[in-house]
Amino acid sequence: MDGAQATSKVKTQVEAGVGVITLSDPSTLNAAGMELMADLVNAFQAMVDDEAVRAIVITGEGRGFCSGANLSGGPNRVADSGKGPNQALLKTYNPFVTQVRRSPKPVVAAVNGVAAGVGVSLALACDLAVAGESAYFLLAFRRIGLVPDGGATWLLPRLVGKARAMELMLLGEKLPAKTAAEWGLINRCVPDVEVMDAAMTYAKALADGPASLGMTRNLVWDALDAPWHLQLEAEAYAQGDAGRTEDAREGVLAFVQKRPAAFKGR
Repeated sequence: MDGAQATSKVKTQVEAGVGVITLSDPSTLNAAGMELMADLVNAFQAMVDDEAVRAIVITGEGRGFCSGANLSGGPNRVADSGKGPNQALLKTYNPFVTQVRRSPKPVVAAVNGVAAGVGVSLALACDLAVAGESAYFLLAFRRIGLVPDGGATWLLPRLVGKARAMELMLLGEKLPAKTAAEWGLINRCVPDVEVMDAAMTYAKALADGPASLGMTRNLVWDALDAPWHLQLEAEAYAQGDAGRTEDAREGVLAFVQKRPAAFKGR
């Protein structure tokens, strides 16, 4: 890959229109501590701002995707003084998963190992997700007397239904990647050595697509809560925006000329 960069906790690379963000703290299975999260926020925004990047992949270095928040500091890492909401969630984790949710570019998760706690939320906030056969998803908040966060209580019921979401969150048991794919939690479960190849296949197909793919992914996310009449209106506005892009003009011309379209992402 070209255009490789690194910070202390996150690495970034760009290849053929795909921006790859790698969580890089393998000794903790890429636990999402404050330093890593700060790097991740900056790296993701840089990918969004880079005109050469048309799709984004998020993955982890080593044996884990993301093992959740870093609790190595003990109870003080999660306890807030006084009353009210958890400040780390309000100021750091929630803004980032919302940043992914509202991305103007499609996002693919390459889950190369354990995804636990907020790591589950991060993977599920992506548009497409591929996981290795040895990977698993774990929401074990019950073991530490906390509640699922990072959007997990919103995402899980919508992806797998109330019964399975309750099972995952109340019992806190591991969900193997194969079962996650069968349940519709992720798109594909592949051999471990093929995780990045599968994710990049998805991402390159997205990067080669028209600018309207970003509009499509946002329409789908919004539809999870939107009333019927408002979703129809949103589609109409998005179609108007899409129809004014260079890619739409190229797509229609290619259709008439019976040739593959050469999209530019604008």
